Amino acid sequence: MKIGHSGKAAILFGLGAMMIYLVMVLGTLRYLTDLAVVLPFDLRPTGYSPVDAAVLLEALGEAGRQYYLTHQIPLDTLYPGLLALTLISTLRWRAARFGPTLMTRIGVPLAILAATFDYLENLGIGLMLLVGAEPTLVQAASTATMLKSALTTAAMLAVVAALASILRGRMSRQRA
Repeated sequence: MKIGHSGKAAILFGLGAMMIYLVMVLGTLRYLTDLAVVLPFDLRPTGYSPVDAAVLLEALGEAGRQYYLTHQIPLDTLYPGLLALTLISTLRWRAARFGPTLMTRIGVPLAILAATFDYLENLGIGLMLLVGAEPTLVQAASTATMLKSALTTAAMLAVVAALASILRGRMSRQRA
C-alpha cells in the first residue's frame, strides 16, 4: 500500500473494524451475555480466574460454547487485524502528511502487539471452549486478554496523541 493512500485505507479499515465491532457487541457478545448471565471472556479486560472461567463455561452449556466457537470467535478473528490496520494506516498517514513523531513510531508496534495478543486470547478462549477451564490454559488466556486490553488502549492513545498534535499545531499557528 502506498503511503499516500494511508488516509483512505484508514477510513476503509476503520469502517470494516467498526462494523465487525458493532456486530460483536450488539449481536454475539450480547447473546452470550444474556445466555450465561455473566460477561464473556472477550468483555473482561482485567482477566479472569479459573473459577470465573469454569462458571462461564458451565453457564454457557454445550450450545453456548458451540455458539461462541462458531459465531463470536470467527468475528473476533477478523476484528484484531482490521483494528491494527486502521491504527497503522492512520499513523502512516499522519507521519507522511505531517512528519513522524514519537507517537507515530511507537504506535505501529503497539497496534501489532495488541492484535497479536488478541489472536492469542482467541486461541486460548477457543481451547477453553473445547477442553474446559484447565488452570494453566485459563492463566495463559487471561494474561493474553489483559495484555491485549492494555496494548490496544496504548495503541489507540498513540493515535489520539498523534492526531491531537496536528490540532495543537494548527491552533498555535492560528494564534500567531
